[in-house]
Amino acid sequence: MNDKTLRYRCSTVAYGAIAAVLGLGLPTAYAGQTLSSQALRALVLPAKPPIPADNPMTPAKVALGKELFFDPRLSSTGTISCDSCHNVMGDGTDNRKFSQGVNGRLDTNRSTPTVFNAAFLSVQFWDGRAASLEAQAKGPLLNHKEMGMLNGPAVAARIQAIPGYRAQFKRVFKGTHPVTFNNIAKAIAAYERTLITPNSPFDRYARGDKNAISPTAQKGFMLVQELGCTSCHSGPLFNGPHMPMGQGFFMKFPTYTNNQYVAKYHLMAHLGRYQVTHNPADKHMWIVQSWRNVALRAPYFNNGSVNTLSQAVRVMAKVQLDKTLTPVQVRDIVAFLDTLTGELPNQAMPRLPSTENTALTVSDE
Repeated sequence: MNDKTLRYRCSTVAYGAIAAVLGLGLPTAYAGQTLSSQALRALVLPAKPPIPADNPMTPAKVALGKELFFDPRLSSTGTISCDSCHNVMGDGTDNRKFSQGVNGRLDTNRSTPTVFNAAFLSVQFWDGRAASLEAQAKGPLLNHKEMGMLNGPAVAARIQAIPGYRAQFKRVFKGTHPVTFNNIAKAIAAYERTLITPNSPFDRYARGDKNAISPTAQKGFMLVQELGCTSCHSGPLFNGPHMPMGQGFFMKFPTYTNNQYVAKYHLMAHLGRYQVTHNPADKHMWIVQSWRNVALRAPYFNNGSVNTLSQAVRVMAKVQLDKTLTPVQVRDIVAFLDTLTGELPNQAMPRLPSTENTALTVSDE
C-alpha cells in the first residue's frame, strides 16, 4: 500500500487470511489447538529492540538523550519536557485523559501513549503518523499544544545556547555543527530505546514457569484466544504481527457501532488515520495497541474516555467482537492482562547542563 499500512477489520477470519499471506502463526482459537512451548516462548518480550543503522546506540548518546528527555528548556516556555507527559519515573505516561502542554494548553485530540516499549513499535502515535522513534521525538517539540517550539532550527538554537550541550553533541556526533534538530531527535530516541520492561509474570510463564501466573490469569489467557481478541493482539507485544519499521498495523475502531458504548465514550469522535492520509478507507483506523503494561496505562483508548481496565475490556469485547462478557470473563481477562506488567526500568533524574551568568530567552506566548 502506498502509505505503508496494513488495514483490516479485526476478526479471526480476517487474521487467518492475513496470516496466510504473511506467513504468520495463527492464534490458538483459530488453529484449534493449545499453544506449544515453542509458540509460548515466541511471546516473550525480546531482550533488545531494533536499532536503526543510522542511529547506533552508545552510552554517551543515551546519556545525552536522557538529559534532553528531562529538559524543559526544549519547550517554548521552558516549562514542559518529554517526561512531563511520558513520566519514566512512573508508568511511562501521565495517566491523564489529555496531557497539558505549554501555557496550560490541553491536547484534546489524544491521550498520551506510554513510552515504555515504544522502541519495539513499527510506527508511532495512535494514528501511526511517525515512522520511527526519531520522527516521533520531533512531533511534540513542534506541536503548539505540547512543547510549542517554532521549528527545528529554533530547537537546535535553544540547545546550542547551552555550553554543556555543545560539548556533549561534539563528543557524540562529531562534525563542525553537531547540534541539529535531527541529532537532538536521534539522541532522545537512543535513550527511549533503553525504556523496555522485560520479565513480566507472563514472560516467565511463557518461558516455562507455570506457577508464574495464577490459574485465573491462565483462564484469561485462554479466553482472549477463544473470544478472538488475539486476532489483533498477537505477538510478543500483543499488538499484531511483526511489521517492518515504518509500516503500521491498523484496525478499525469501533468495528460494531450499534451499542451503548460508542456514544457514551465518544468513540466515533475522531477519524484516526484518515486525518493523516485523507484516504476514506482510513476513517476510524488506529494502530493496534500493545497489551504490555496495559494495567498501568489508564485512562484507556485514544481519547482517554474509560477509567478502568475492566470497563475497557467490556467495551472492546462489544465494539470489536460484538460480544457481551460475563463478570467472570472480565475478571479472568483482567487477571491475564495484569501479568503483562514487566519490570520497569530503574531511572534516576539526570543533572542538566547549566547556563551561567545568563538566562535563555523563552516565549510567553
